[in-house]
Amino acid sequence: MLHKTRGVVFNATDYGEASLVVKIYTELFGIQSYLINGVRKKHARVHSNIFQPLTPLDLVVYHKDRPGLQRISEISPSPPLNHIPFDVVKTSIVFFLDEVLLKAIREEESNPGLFEFIFNSIQYLDNPEKTGKEFHLIFLVRLSRLLGFSPTNNFNDKWNIFNLKDGSFQESFPNHPHFIPPPLSRSFFEMLNAEYSLSTKISGADRRLLINYIIEYFELHVAGFGNIKSHKVLEQVWED
Repeated sequence: MLHKTRGVVFNATDYGEASLVVKIYTELFGIQSYLINGVRKKHARVHSNIFQPLTPLDLVVYHKDRPGLQRISEISPSPPLNHIPFDVVKTSIVFFLDEVLLKAIREEESNPGLFEFIFNSIQYLDNPEKTGKEFHLIFLVRLSRLLGFSPTNNFNDKWNIFNLKDGSFQESFPNHPHFIPPPLSRSFFEMLNAEYSLSTKISGADRRLLINYIIEYFELHVAGFGNIKSHKVLEQVWED
């Protein structure tokens, strides 16, 4: 049966000489893998460039409720990304967030709230205006909320140590090494209710520390999350 759905590309791998297997997070069916034949041929009807990470798509798909590769009848970028592909910083953000999403989301079922969050966040990032340097941090904090392990918003002048295992702020240091110490914990607290347009005075050094703490937070709360590497590239292009 044919279904119309929106999707967001997570990754694409070569299949044979001219085809691709594309993992797409769909609005109707969650994570699905699609075999797209002949897309790498010179005169292919669909160009392989549309399968770059986090590209939004309109799809008409054949769907079968069983494991294995699915098929696509129609596909088009919607809306096309006009700025991310030409901005090295935004491209680096996309590759980093895509790696996190691939490791954090595995459900083969619809999750409208999560899909809308990802889809709308990419539209915001593609805006021609300058993106705040905390975009990726705010994205991950919001993502943790949608995945069910949102940090508790209980920070104050005394409860200023964030316990990464328990997901909440506390007054004393825990008996394990998984925590964000003050004063960096205040900067993390600012991310909890922040908008993407946020502009702070967080230094580049503190942003690098925060992203490593947030990755550690995901490692502690997402089974089999594994290691993240692409944030190192982001650190290089966003040094200040």
